[in-house]
Amino acid sequence: MPLNEQIAGLVQSMGQAGDAPPMDQQTPEEARAGYRALAAMFGPSPSVDEVTDRVIPGPAGDIPVRIYSPEGDGPHAVLLFFHGGGWVIGDLDTHDRECRVLCNDAGVVVVAVDYRLAPEHPFPAGHDDCLAALRWLHANAGTLGGDPSRMAVAGDSAGGNLAAYIALAARDEGIVLRLQVLIYPATDLRGHDPAWTGERYGSLEENREGPFLTLDSIRYFSNHLTGGKGIGAMASDWRLSPMLAEIHPNLAPAYIATCEFDPIRDEGNAYAAKLTEAGISVQHKEWKGHPHVLFQLSPVIDDGKALLAECASALRDALV
Repeated sequence: MPLNEQIAGLVQSMGQAGDAPPMDQQTPEEARAGYRALAAMFGPSPSVDEVTDRVIPGPAGDIPVRIYSPEGDGPHAVLLFFHGGGWVIGDLDTHDRECRVLCNDAGVVVVAVDYRLAPEHPFPAGHDDCLAALRWLHANAGTLGGDPSRMAVAGDSAGGNLAAYIALAARDEGIVLRLQVLIYPATDLRGHDPAWTGERYGSLEENREGPFLTLDSIRYFSNHLTGGKGIGAMASDWRLSPMLAEIHPNLAPAYIATCEFDPIRDEGNAYAAKLTEAGISVQHKEWKGHPHVLFQLSPVIDDGKALLAECASALRDALV
């Protein structure tokens, strides 16, 4: 299927509007500023009943979080959200719109986590922060007007990796999740290593030039994630590659979205198959004609809006 017409037009207009160097040629600070600018270019976010910024305790100090509360009397179901950005870029503001939409449309308390980023804080810093956030939310959901018996996790891209990891960790800690929402998740980083000699997911080469995410930028993120050491053997750590976890049964049901023109499409598709084989209820959709970042394009791309709506619907159905 060809690239979606709306996406093609957006890519063309963005190419004409700026001359920023490719992601892999930018410093982390430059890349973070560019990502924030992309999120801001689509206009203001919708209002929600209440938004609160605060900090929660973490393994290396306080972790900033943003809490979105829906209208109506609680207790409400609760969603723990992890933003994307290759573990290097992204923050509470880059995904503010999506969190607000999910809060309103799913009627859930959303807790977005501003986990530590690489290269300043290499792996496993961000993963450790997200696990601390899960434990904190499970213990304190009631103080937020939430119901700890109706919890879900979600994230896009690197955030999808974090959500998949947290779903595995929650199972192992006896914390029951009702749903894991994995939006084009990174699930097997072995193929992100240029030196990897095993079988490589075909989409990494098929879609190596993007748009929005390229194979070079994936390797840029992976190198920063490891503090410049190279992904190498670290890619076999199940926290980075949930595909390689020892067992997958007894996990939360999953909603998994992947995109046809995404370099990490195949590892997301493979994870959906892996969970299905393990007996997990999986709703999986590959969005034809679309690239990475679709989840954040809802203001300008019809299917981006539809993807966000599907995530909200899956949450409503799972968290009743």
